[in-house]
Amino acid sequence: MNAFPRECRRPEPATAGDGALRRLTDLSPAEFARDVWARTALYTPRAGDFSDLFSAHAVDELVSRRGLRTPFLRVAKDGSTRPDTSFTSSAGVGATISDQLDDTAVWRAFADGATLVLQALQRTWQPVGDFVTGLSSDLGHPVQANAYVTPPQSRGFDDHYDVHDVFVLQIQGTKRWLVHEPVHRDPLRDQPWTDRRPAVAEAAKADARIDTVLEPGDTLYLPRGWLHSAQAQGAVSIHLTLGIHTWTRYTLAEQLAQQALAMLREDPYMRTTLPLGIGDPREEIDLVRGLLLAAVEGADSAPLFHRARRGQARPAPLGPLAQFEAVDGLGPESAVRLREGLEARLEGQCLRTRAGWLEFPRTDLPPVTSLLDGDVHTAGDLGVALVRRLLRAGVLVPAEP
Repeated sequence: MNAFPRECRRPEPATAGDGALRRLTDLSPAEFARDVWARTALYTPRAGDFSDLFSAHAVDELVSRRGLRTPFLRVAKDGSTRPDTSFTSSAGVGATISDQLDDTAVWRAFADGATLVLQALQRTWQPVGDFVTGLSSDLGHPVQANAYVTPPQSRGFDDHYDVHDVFVLQIQGTKRWLVHEPVHRDPLRDQPWTDRRPAVAEAAKADARIDTVLEPGDTLYLPRGWLHSAQAQGAVSIHLTLGIHTWTRYTLAEQLAQQALAMLREDPYMRTTLPLGIGDPREEIDLVRGLLLAAVEGADSAPLFHRARRGQARPAPLGPLAQFEAVDGLGPESAVRLREGLEARLEGQCLRTRAGWLEFPRTDLPPVTSLLDGDVHTAGDLGVALVRRLLRAGVLVPAEP
């Protein structure tokens, strides 16, 4: 059953200007935001071809040739995760770190029916990393990517819910998914499904909201809290799970309270000791409540939000040799652009990015502002000295010819 019936949709054709989100459903981004986002599960058959993002060859490459270490791989079977030591070892001369993947041990675990979970693929597989960067930009929330590689007729994890939204992209093989409505809607990061294990087990006995077999090119969107389990069918199954670590209003409340408390630390009265022998504290509590409310009213926690957002992901990869060549050969005709994924913001005369912050004289603010559009600029237009500084700082990168 489809949680969002196809006959209720008004699909619009994809265009060249559509981003990563548009590849994942047959809804326009506006329709997805209005009708689906954080509200309901959505199964989309034949959403597209994702073979450019990941494949069986990519799995073998990562496991056997990249020298990955934990926690870039987990191994799970029948709902339990195996210890890292069961599939890692030293990699020999010159690479004696003990927690590198042992491809022989990984193979034996997989042959025994275990699911391989390649984690944080946005850091280890460029096509996935590029797609994740685009999807995060489309959604305005941090995204990570895992791949689940499951032997035939095997299941990696029992019925559970995640504390983040997910998109599932079936890459190879088929997998049957059972999806149930939440027992706890919109769980926070510290409210895992294990806290509600009996309720989850009971809810999983009911008729599923979605019971379908995902085939290559199908997608499934699940808001956080939606129960799910999946089992591979008659062949090896590979799917990508894109985890969306959503910002919440509770996050904003935490940051607002944090900023208010920081302000109260500077109030000499708030740092004074309570009276000797205090018994009933209610009068003092009422007084502090008033001061706290006033601090909250005057607090500006937006800088905390932007700082946390910058810290949730990394900027696009930076090649040191290409960057050196760009600095060494810089001239007025050199083409440059803003490095992707920086979350760059100009606050007064300070440019804050995931690569650090820089302060500028007022004369440099117009060209700095212009480069934030992400378009290609020439060093002569921006100022060669300014571009050299920004290249050295890893803020600008050479534009592709």
